[in-house]
Amino acid sequence: MKNIFDIKEKNIVITGGLGQLGLAYVKAFESLQANVVIIDVADRDKGLDVLNKEGVKAAYYKADITKEDEVQAIKHEIHKKFPQIDVLINNAALDSPPNSSADSNGPFEKYSIEVFEQIMSVNCKDTLICCKVFGAEMAEKENGSIINIGSIYGMVSPKHYIYDYRHEQGEEFYKPISYSVSKGSLYNLTRYLATYWGKKNVRVNCVSLAGVFNHQDSKFMEAYLRQMPLGRMATPQDYIGPMIFLASSASQYMTGANLVVDGGWTSW
Repeated sequence: MKNIFDIKEKNIVITGGLGQLGLAYVKAFESLQANVVIIDVADRDKGLDVLNKEGVKAAYYKADITKEDEVQAIKHEIHKKFPQIDVLINNAALDSPPNSSADSNGPFEKYSIEVFEQIMSVNCKDTLICCKVFGAEMAEKENGSIINIGSIYGMVSPKHYIYDYRHEQGEEFYKPISYSVSKGSLYNLTRYLATYWGKKNVRVNCVSLAGVFNHQDSKFMEAYLRQMPLGRMATPQDYIGPMIFLASSASQYMTGANLVVDGGWTSW
């Protein structure tokens, strides 16, 4: 039992591995002697520069993962170094920054369909493509774990009154609908693939996360934390345990599940 969480020598692909959470996962897996592959959109030199500054040794590949041909090409490049992929973490995601235009963060009636399509492409289409490319290979080898990164806002609607302070400042701000719709879609994608590949021993699970502290506006923090039972936003380290669990044999009988790690947010 002491080795049930062992991921040593597992080959793990992480999309969006240069981001705040992605880098935390990369560092954690490397510390446990897994082989980590990062796929991100930054140019190779920029990506390697970030990894060097962070002391990360992971292999880095640049790709637009909303394009299947690029993901297929990267898969072939990865196989020059790693014969198989054991774990895929679909971490890459896009959201409209708080200072975006009204087309992105304004009332639903004014919401840009172009922005919606862009976020759906990055948050949903890219996950489907990576599952198709890497998951098909896992199914052939009859072994693998796919972890899709969801959100509390894929489970419940945002609490719009958290942003009342911005309305009082004369701003029209609402949490965009695209993030909720895109993250909500991932759970049914997860369940579909879990049943589709179940007999091939490919486990597919979703992890629904709450907000991560990143020096947010103090008024936002005050309003947000009133809704959070644990009284704080997450740190990247709070999410490492669930990733290790789903990547390891500790979760070998778990598939099609939505693992909620949200500080109690969805308990209300």
